[in-house]
Amino acid sequence: MSIAIIFDVSEQIDDLVKNDAPFFGVLYEYYLNFVLFYGNLFSPLLVFLSVIFFTSQLASRTEIVAILSGGISFNRLMLPYFIAATILAAMSFGLNNYLVPRANETRIAFEGKYIHTYKRSLTTRIHRQIRPGEMIYFDKYNRIKDIGYSFTYELWDGIDLKTKIFANYVKWDTINENWILENYYIRHYHEDGESFIQGQTLDTSFAFLPDEFSARVEDIQMMNVHELDDYIESEIIKGSKNIPFYLIEKHSRNALPFSTYILTIIGVSMSSRKVRGGLGAHIAAGLALAVTYILAMKVTTVYATNAGLNPLVAVWIPNVLYGCLAVYLFAKAPK
Repeated sequence: MSIAIIFDVSEQIDDLVKNDAPFFGVLYEYYLNFVLFYGNLFSPLLVFLSVIFFTSQLASRTEIVAILSGGISFNRLMLPYFIAATILAAMSFGLNNYLVPRANETRIAFEGKYIHTYKRSLTTRIHRQIRPGEMIYFDKYNRIKDIGYSFTYELWDGIDLKTKIFANYVKWDTINENWILENYYIRHYHEDGESFIQGQTLDTSFAFLPDEFSARVEDIQMMNVHELDDYIESEIIKGSKNIPFYLIEKHSRNALPFSTYILTIIGVSMSSRKVRGGLGAHIAAGLALAVTYILAMKVTTVYATNAGLNPLVAVWIPNVLYGCLAVYLFAKAPK
């Protein structure tokens, strides 16, 4: 994590200096939470390397041979590893779902103020359901000025269109907290025909607010498990295109702590055998395995976000694959 901070400082130093970021803010608001977030994110891999380092030391000194020769089974040898893995996995689960989201609030707010000061102002082709039967569309939306262009609102009753509103643009009125439609027309559809209303300006309200269009995918990192569930439910109703990202975040918070067990079994099984090269050979093999694990996580995530793979399946595929590898290595470990 110290190395990660050094690289991050070298990358962010220009923005921090240019925006007059306070020293204690950088230290306590940003990097303290930076370490908490990324340290927890990579905790299973850090545990994996720690297990390899410790067990390789035992194997190189023939301690494991002595333990097994003394009548202690390999399963009994694994018991303290599993106790430690359980404690660390429980801590990671709690951090993932409760503490880290609160820390991310401070970190992301600091980033927005002093690092990522730019804000992408224009979003194009917004099409979503705000409530069951209520659809809106913007050709473009300016998130700085809170102005939407080529706005359309549709109210459906089952399969029939009841009302359609079109406006050249709509603007959020911060004083009255409602929407102002400019150059609008409204069509109401009835069983015996339709009615048409046209005007220059109309103050009205809808079941959506400007904040909904300034939300970023990264904002889910600031939500605890209950807030995330509620947010995903509301976004599903709205038909958000980012649902796979939200579900990946949700399932990753559970899959990541569980991987601590799998990587612990692999680490002990790999490094409990005394080999030529000793600690160096075990660490090299462990790093290679860690890289392939991260690669598998990235590949399945890309498939979930771009190829329609179920996010739950995508998140758990690496654990299943490496779980099978753990069973195989455990069976081959010296008994």
